[in-house]
Amino acid sequence: MQNKAKRGTSAHVEMSPRRVKLQSTLVTPLRGATSPLGALRPDAGAGDQAREAQSAGSARGTAERMPRERSGVSGFSVSVVIPVRNGAATIAACLKAALASRYHDFEVIVVDDGSADGTAEIAGRYACTLIRLPTSAGASRARNVGAFHAKGEILFFTDADCLLCENTLAAAVERLTSANRNTVIGGTYTASPGDAGFFNAFQSVFVNFSEGRGLGSGRDSGDADYIAAHAMAIHAQTFRESGGFTEHYLPILEDVDFSHRLRRSGYELLMDAGIQVRHLFNFSLLGSIRNGFRKSKFWTIYSLHNRDLLADSGTASHGLKLNVAILFGSILALLLTIGRGSLEPAIAVCLLMALNILVNRGLIAAFHRTGGLAFAISATVYYLLLYPLTVGMGAIAGALSYRRYAPLLEVAG
Repeated sequence: MQNKAKRGTSAHVEMSPRRVKLQSTLVTPLRGATSPLGALRPDAGAGDQAREAQSAGSARGTAERMPRERSGVSGFSVSVVIPVRNGAATIAACLKAALASRYHDFEVIVVDDGSADGTAEIAGRYACTLIRLPTSAGASRARNVGAFHAKGEILFFTDADCLLCENTLAAAVERLTSANRNTVIGGTYTASPGDAGFFNAFQSVFVNFSEGRGLGSGRDSGDADYIAAHAMAIHAQTFRESGGFTEHYLPILEDVDFSHRLRRSGYELLMDAGIQVRHLFNFSLLGSIRNGFRKSKFWTIYSLHNRDLLADSGTASHGLKLNVAILFGSILALLLTIGRGSLEPAIAVCLLMALNILVNRGLIAAFHRTGGLAFAISATVYYLLLYPLTVGMGAIAGALSYRRYAPLLEVAG
């Protein structure tokens, strides 16, 4: 495998710098298969453009024959796996950034999950391996398919709306290969988003701070409750032995489920602040509210099943949960003030808000470092007064719909 961005070749076809041949591989499930990675094969109709498929056993055997130790980072090949569905707006920028990586030995695999907006045609213009699923099967399925077809010794998962920095792959490989073999490494978003706008900046700072709490800056790393699939580095052999991401699962949080399964099996999860991707959000106020509501809803469902609703976990932090509780408590106190004409509830609200600011002072400082005083004030007001309202409503919706999704979690567990 070579760096296609510099050499002008893809993993399987020769191409000139001016003309890129579209490589399209259709993958369909095998009926009756129980293992996600054992349930894949190229469609017979893909013809000469289909990659020759390996069985799960032969893929694992290949990984086992790979050298366990290398001198330095450069000896390890990397497969960047990018699932995408209807991502025409971002896939070009995503691939340009990935192919501009300074790491010397990598391939980029795009798995198109039944897009209907021209995503595959755009991806086909770039030096990547394009795998096309005939119908949408979800992000978990797409990631598993990409990993099954990967040639690299290390898998790096990211999303189609994420932009790798030039040193992202090198940092991920260095950290992974210097750690224990039974380790999975994660990164986070850059503090500044890939697109301008207040709500984009708010979300990027919020995720960067929440996922990197306690890590410091630069190359510092520490234990993580989960590794997000927007920046996940894992040995290919480890991934295949794990069975991959759970398919037919909740619409989101498949990476959290995967991380927790690995940890229960004895693997270590480490977050590294030096491994970053720049995210394209395209958030308006409504988009930010919808995002907060949706994630809170499904996180609540997942947490109720795991019985860890109050756990301090990445973006579902103690700080955010306290923020939600304080806002709803403050609303109740203000209602009591109106009903009784007493000032005590209003005083209680002021004290609660002061406590909230104290607990979340680290995030507020991150707002200031990233966007200055004006942004910090606006972001803090949004975080304290509106964002927790939508997160709280999402949590209520999740609790009310838990029974509906419980069967999916039982199968996964």
